[in-house]
Amino acid sequence: MKIEAINVEETIENTRKMLAEDSSVSPALKNSIELLLVLVTLLLNQLGLNSRNSSKSPSTDPNREKKKKKPSEKQPGGQKGHNGTTLQKFPDPDVIEKIPVDKTTIPEGAYKDVGYESRQIVDIDISRVVTEYRAQVLENANGKRYTAPFPEGVGRPVQYGVNVKVHSVYMSQYQLVPYNRVEENFQDQVGIPISAGSIYNFNKNAYEKLEIFEAIVKSKLIESGLCHSDETGINIDGKRRWLHCASNNWWTYYFPHEKRGLEAMEAMGVLPWFKGILCHDHWKPYFKIDCQHALCNAHHLRELERAWEQDEQEWARDIRDLLLQINKAVDDAGGQLSTTDSMKYRQQYRDLLEKAEKECPPPDESQRKGKRGRLKRSKSRNLLERLRDFENETLLFMDYEKVPFSNNLGERDIRMTKVQQKISGCFRSMKGAAMFCRIRSYLSTCRKNGVRASEALRLLFEGKLPKFLNE
Repeated sequence: MKIEAINVEETIENTRKMLAEDSSVSPALKNSIELLLVLVTLLLNQLGLNSRNSSKSPSTDPNREKKKKKPSEKQPGGQKGHNGTTLQKFPDPDVIEKIPVDKTTIPEGAYKDVGYESRQIVDIDISRVVTEYRAQVLENANGKRYTAPFPEGVGRPVQYGVNVKVHSVYMSQYQLVPYNRVEENFQDQVGIPISAGSIYNFNKNAYEKLEIFEAIVKSKLIESGLCHSDETGINIDGKRRWLHCASNNWWTYYFPHEKRGLEAMEAMGVLPWFKGILCHDHWKPYFKIDCQHALCNAHHLRELERAWEQDEQEWARDIRDLLLQINKAVDDAGGQLSTTDSMKYRQQYRDLLEKAEKECPPPDESQRKGKRGRLKRSKSRNLLERLRDFENETLLFMDYEKVPFSNNLGERDIRMTKVQQKISGCFRSMKGAAMFCRIRSYLSTCRKNGVRASEALRLLFEGKLPKFLNE
């Protein structure tokens, strides 16, 4: 890595040689200087990272400039052929108000009714609805009383209805609104007092009702031909824990666990039995799953960008450009290349890796100095060896229509958990995390299958499941 005219790596190496040769420097001072060199290396590696060459968010990019958009030649508003969201008339209005013609405002004469012109106002009515059931009580001549039975589910003198439960869970688990703000919403909007404890109980009830859904979604993912997998750190009661996600275009399953690796995957109960194609970001424990693997090329592109920008590796730029070219070719071909085109691109890929071996060679074994094991590689060298050793996993998207170029779907599915962390800070307990994961799995899956979140929750509290879960 170079900063202006300074070769940082060479300078650090020369400093270490001088320290080794200078016997006048005390061991304590040598250790201190070595520590500083390590810190300098770490800081410099971070210095050049941005959203293009790492997984960092674009908002963290230093001196980020907003690109000025060129004036568009298009007219304002929706364009021709665009399916917009323009408000349309409803065929079944709730209220119809007829407006007769004031005949005092028109010329005298005979008129006949030929119809009407209609206009609609679409509004909402946020209001409290209290339904009181009055069960008749009859008493016979002997004083014995008979009371009409209340409807199923009406067991208390006063209780919350289904819509209150639906809205509470929707707000807290789908819109990620904290409990105290859900309380305020009910009080301010409809004048219904509700406690954090009640909201928790609604979520707990939904969690328990979804036990059968969890079994279904795990089974569907195991049987599927393609599965995306990702994991992210979460804070549970102030401790670092992990949220795992297995998903595809139709199914989503979240699972919290204390560990990140294989132990968590086994406890999750999906990947150990999965035999399809697993798409992931090359985290090593995933390769312990006995199935076919497809690697995320979005990660590769960022790492190749870093190798080109920071380490000045020309091969990295060339492979980056080739991967983008292949991806476009796959899209143009409808999702899968012919055998001839696939072999052509594979050969280009191998040729570039062969060139890379010369530009970025492995460490010199003559410098081992009695050390055992694998000599330390640079980031660029590690990337090169990964692309070489996992060629098929990197290029699998060329040969199978269902295999994507990246693991973006898995990353999108797990993104909302990070939003939850930003809003709430942490989960108070593993139980709370488990509730969030199961309910969120259900709502995400329903959305993927065309069922709105609120409707999915309504069905749940009515003791039903959406039709697609019964198929």
